[in-house]
Amino acid sequence: MPTAQTLERFVARVEENAHAEAVEEFYTANASLQENQEAPRVGRDAAVARERAMLVKASSISSTCVRPVFVNGDKVVIRWIFHFEWKDGSATHMEELAYQRWEGERIAEETFFYDPAQRLPVKSRP
Repeated sequence: MPTAQTLERFVARVEENAHAEAVEEFYTANASLQENQEAPRVGRDAAVARERAMLVKASSISSTCVRPVFVNGDKVVIRWIFHFEWKDGSATHMEELAYQRWEGERIAEETFFYDPAQRLPVKSRP
């Protein structure tokens, strides 16, 4: 079960747009991450690489935690709003719920729930 201080540090890292660093610092080595009903991806190193590959395509990112963060034992639910401005001139605006299972102070399993239509980039407004 994570402490309140650990959760606050995790949220702060994501809101700083340090997504890859948050995965490195707060996920177990064999963490499982799943998007909606897709097959889970396993492994912190692969998750870090995926985050870095995504971040290099962005010209700017905004990450916001919509409080409260819900905690029940080792289960945590966080509502996030992300806005990505891509280098190709498009943008993606996403709202999601992250359902996490923590082992001590690290995330072991996480499932993201969102409308997949949000993943489609749209042309940014000038």
